Amino acid sequence: MTSPLLSTPGAVSAESPDSGVAAHYGDPAHEGRAIERSSAWVDRSNRGVVTVTGPDRLTWLNDLTSQLTRDLRPGAGTEALVLDTRGHLRHHLSLVDDGITTWIHTEPGEGAALAAFLDSMRFMLRVEVTDRSAERAVLTVAGPEREKAVAAVGVEDVPARAADDEIDLFLPADRLVTVAEALTAAGVRPAGLWSYEAHRIEHHRVRPGLDTDDRTIPHEVDWVGRAVHLTKGCYPGQETVARVHNLGRPPRRLIMLHLDGTAERLPEVGAPIELGGRAIGRVGTSARHHELGPIALGVVKRSAPTDAELVVEGIAAGQEVVVDPDTGANAKIDLRRRPR
Repeated sequence: MTSPLLSTPGAVSAESPDSGVAAHYGDPAHEGRAIERSSAWVDRSNRGVVTVTGPDRLTWLNDLTSQLTRDLRPGAGTEALVLDTRGHLRHHLSLVDDGITTWIHTEPGEGAALAAFLDSMRFMLRVEVTDRSAERAVLTVAGPEREKAVAAVGVEDVPARAADDEIDLFLPADRLVTVAEALTAAGVRPAGLWSYEAHRIEHHRVRPGLDTDDRTIPHEVDWVGRAVHLTKGCYPGQETVARVHNLGRPPRRLIMLHLDGTAERLPEVGAPIELGGRAIGRVGTSARHHELGPIALGVVKRSAPTDAELVVEGIAAGQEVVVDPDTGANAKIDLRRRPR
């Protein structure tokens, strides 16, 4: 898909997997400052959108996913994972329920696959699953003034997911441009995915398929609490989550990398993270933050020293601990971490 918002003055298209939406609108640094200090709208209309309706939808999703959705309040945004029986990721869901319908967005190009999987698991329950990727577009309003910004443009009839420091609007596709223009007129700055991704990385939020691989388990990437509820009961993959929670010490751990700012490039997704010339992990997403400079998320072996200087594709990198090496039940975690 190609977003109509790419016709916005200054818009430059992002690269795969986000081709078709804007990487920036001519000034990534000021766009990043708007996300952090005021408000900005971000075109994420390339996201897959799936809806679930029917009286059994929340209890059904509760049994399928890692999140407690059974008693989810209307308007409360959350995240959930569909895991395989070994605890590895199959699908990541950002969702909200409006009292009638559960609205889900997922990674670009994954809407049809998620809808097909969910549809295959309906059995005799009273649920209906629909892929709405072609007819709904996600527009995210981020920043400390986001609620004021959304209230100013009159979108009360649109499903909205409020979580972390952003609000996701599930807009009808034919209203995407109109709402974006109204936000801009209200003083909300357009911001591209370069600044949005930099903000996400700064706050240690992993992106499925880029910061994760086919071996990732939730404890490794700080999904416990955010997307995994530890006392909700059984679901596929729960045995792995419980084992790591009870015993601690997942095989790998998430870090944030502060990359050498003299390098003119960012590392490729999947590039090896090295210690003393030996690969100890892989890098995920990276971005140039308007204050922190070049940063990235990565996953390294649990045994890697937490104070070691690392190298990624010849670029020196200091590490910031996100997941403690001994994370799990009763683990004493006293390493310094960035405030949230």
